[in-house]
Amino acid sequence: MNLSQAFILRRTVSATAYEDLCSLWKQLANRVGEEADLITHETILTQISNNNPNLDIGQFNLLLTSDFKVLLLGELLDANLGYQITLTWDNQAIQEFIVQLRKKLPPLSKIDNYLTSLLGCQFSAETHLPTFLIARLLDILAPVSSESLGETFTSLAICQPVENALRHQIAQERLLNQVIAQIRQSLEVSVILETAVREVRNFLQVDRLVIYQFADEHRKSPKSIGRVTYESRISLHLPSLLNLTAEDDCFTQIPHYQEKYRRGLIIAVEDVETAYSSSFCLVDFLQQYWIRAKLIAPIVVKGNLWGLLIAHQCFQRRHWFENEKNLLGQIGEHLAIAIYQAQLYTQVQEQKNSFEQRVIERTQELRDTLLAAQSASQSKSEFLSNMSHELRTPLTCVIGLSGTLLHWSDENQSLPQEKQRQYLQTIQESGKHLLEVINDILEFSQLEAGKSVLAIQELSLKQTCQSVIDLLKEIAKRRDINLALDFRVDKTKEKFLADPERLQQILYHLLSNALKFTPAQGTVILRVWREGNQAILQVEDSGIGISPEHLPRLFESFQQLEHSRQRTYGGTGLGLALTQQLVELHGGTIEVDSSIGEGSIFTIRLPNQSQRHVKSALVNLENEETSHQPKRSIVLVEQDEEIATLICELLTAANYQIIWLIDSATAFKQI
Repeated sequence: MNLSQAFILRRTVSATAYEDLCSLWKQLANRVGEEADLITHETILTQISNNNPNLDIGQFNLLLTSDFKVLLLGELLDANLGYQITLTWDNQAIQEFIVQLRKKLPPLSKIDNYLTSLLGCQFSAETHLPTFLIARLLDILAPVSSESLGETFTSLAICQPVENALRHQIAQERLLNQVIAQIRQSLEVSVILETAVREVRNFLQVDRLVIYQFADEHRKSPKSIGRVTYESRISLHLPSLLNLTAEDDCFTQIPHYQEKYRRGLIIAVEDVETAYSSSFCLVDFLQQYWIRAKLIAPIVVKGNLWGLLIAHQCFQRRHWFENEKNLLGQIGEHLAIAIYQAQLYTQVQEQKNSFEQRVIERTQELRDTLLAAQSASQSKSEFLSNMSHELRTPLTCVIGLSGTLLHWSDENQSLPQEKQRQYLQTIQESGKHLLEVINDILEFSQLEAGKSVLAIQELSLKQTCQSVIDLLKEIAKRRDINLALDFRVDKTKEKFLADPERLQQILYHLLSNALKFTPAQGTVILRVWREGNQAILQVEDSGIGISPEHLPRLFESFQQLEHSRQRTYGGTGLGLALTQQLVELHGGTIEVDSSIGEGSIFTIRLPNQSQRHVKSALVNLENEETSHQPKRSIVLVEQDEEIATLICELLTAANYQIIWLIDSATAFKQI
């Protein structure tokens, strides 16, 4: 059988090795699946043995697939020598084998028709065998030698070029597998590129191999289109191209060169002087860096030209073979996968870091919210505790003393006049205190809801401050505290635009608070002066002071800084919070400076309100007759207790002071 000598391997092998080869063909057929056709001497003899039992067609295994074809011929020498095999994957040789086989078969048989159809098929021209087959062939055939088989085994006809081609192909496959494995194992694209450049240079036996990376569009300079980012040299004496940038002018002589690379074109230049003779700029550039021949493969990432993989021969011309072009192209494709994979990983990491940061921020927000909720819950509990104390104490006085008066009246006996007056005075003071507490709560709720509106009027700073001082003089006297007004405003600047009632509230809260926390024989001073368009109101006391760690909570609602203060001094904790709200409603600021045991200084800066606010306030007063009216006293004469109680509740809620008289006959005299 006259077989072509191209892609043919002949060798003498043991019977075990031949059986392993036959088994390998079956494994390949099973691996490829339905697309594979496996024809053996056994399958043919099974079909035609009845018609021609003495037919001699030899031993063979022929595997045909859409990607490759491979033929194994075996001839038994004797029991000791084993088999002489012929292995080929050449298209012409396999066609010749099928023609010779048909001549030995009965004409018009079923298998003859099948073989005839095979002759009419267009077999793949691919001469590369799959990696799995090459590796297994080397495992089976490579150990075989005259020494290993003994002197009786002789290698009859080994085609060394074919064996070398097999070994070169498996080495190339291993290099590709090494790059692929590294891409799968590592996400560090720099490590992958450095290793690939070094290994490919060694495999191709070139003087230098570099990766030229194109610049991003948003970072692209007017002239530079990229730079060399990775390099491997056969010797350090070769000039390095690392970080070298090329000017676009040198490449404009090559029409649409970037677009050609983007489409996957591989460029092989055997001699740069001949190929680029029309471009003096480019030839001079290449000669400057000792580039005589080059092979260029693109690295295309998701349709965009990322860079070029360039092999350089520096000292002589070089003819580039197809397998070298294919290898560099395949390496470029796998590196593109690695780069895209690294880009995706970077994006995932950025998204992960961003997500983690958002989680941290949201977690912190939740913690802050939880702490705020816990603080609010604690403040609510403390407020309710304070309120129960603030309301229960005066209510106990009112109920207890009024009950005492009722008891004596039921007994038809009367208490001494002085005692009755003392009881009634206590009842009235307790009722006033209750009214102040309720008014503070209502006022604060309206301020927080944004429902409060300033009633701006022109006022006298001195008269306003003096009126508050007069209200608290009696309290200061009872507590043996010196309460003074230090007024430093010129008479010509005494007039000021503000809400008189709210300004009095501000001063009243600050001064009463100062009196509360100042011991006997202490001093509380209200200072007033002007700075341009601002009025400065300062309350200084020689009281117990405030520790620095408690200052941030000073103006929080429903807060008292220490439980000991609450027990000792009482209060709802609304005073300073309400004061701050009223100051800010005027567009002003409030500051505090305090030291433990030395006292505190509260400083308020109020801007002079504009005339526009005065007009607006007058309109509001006209539209709302009951809003911001000054406190007035009303005498109610009513014998029916239920009616009187209802009227008193309504008028008290409207901020009126009620005096209830039952006997109308003596009402005018009592008024």
